[in-house]
Order: sequence, then structure tokens, then C-alpha cells
Amino acid sequence: MDTQNGTSWLSATEQHAWRTHLAVSRLLTYQLERDLQPFGLTMNDYEILVNLSEAKGRRMRMSDLAAATLQSKSRLSHQITRMEHAGLVHRESCDSDKRGLYAVLTDHGWQTMREVAPHHVASVRRHFMNLIPAPELDALHRTLRPIADHLHELRGRP
Repeated sequence: MDTQNGTSWLSATEQHAWRTHLAVSRLLTYQLERDLQPFGLTMNDYEILVNLSEAKGRRMRMSDLAAATLQSKSRLSHQITRMEHAGLVHRESCDSDKRGLYAVLTDHGWQTMREVAPHHVASVRRHFMNLIPAPELDALHRTLRPIADHLHELRGRP
């Protein structure tokens, strides 16, 4: 490990792994985004639809949805406004907290989710799962789990 000015530089092996991770992360997100375009959705839209479709009553407090999707409240608000115009979601007031709002999946949003999900799963399989030998999936999970746990811990969430 080369150190200069107190910096512990990445070894050639570490640099290779890091840059490969960055390339896969960026290129996979780009491709999944492209595969959603025919449906008029972005990855952010899809992530919101997934979160709402899995939530009790297909609704979440805006603050919880912002945390779940790693978006600022302001950015999420703009995103939800755009999705409202498309008829995918609507907002409802929170009875217990007059300042709070819920994002609610509409029937059209639910139907859109049901239509798009099989195509998205096929895209994930085509561009990720099918390229990893089955025995390696457990190893990949074991490798990535400590990183995910660490990053969740830094955010203060499980």
C-alpha cells in the first residue's frame, strides 16, 4: 500500500475493483433507465411506484418516501408533482399531522406498475442476473451486504 502525504492510495487490485464497480453501477442504471423510457418512466418514478405498491394501503408519508428513495423532500415533491400530472399518484393530507402529506398510488399507477414490472424484471435479468453464474450470486450478496449495512448505519436507518 503506497502512502503519500498520509494518503493510503488504492493498490492496483483495489483500483481495478473500484473502477469496475463504478462502471457497472453507472452503466446498469443507464441501461435500466433506457428500458423504462418506452413506458414514460424514469428509474426514480419506478422506485417510487415500487415503494408505494409495497406499502400498506399503497400510501406513504412523503418524509418516509423521501428517506426510502434517498431524495430530498424538495426533490421528491417535484417528482411527485410530475407523477401526479401523469395520474400515477396523488397526495392526501395526514389526519394526525396537518403539516404531513401522504403520497398515494392511484389505480392508474397500480396498473402501470403491474404492466411495467415484468419488463423491468426482464431487464434486470438480461443486464445483471443472467451475466452472473448462479453460484456467484451468494458470494456477491455476502460481499455487498457488509457495505450496505455500513452505509445504512451511517444514515441511521436499518
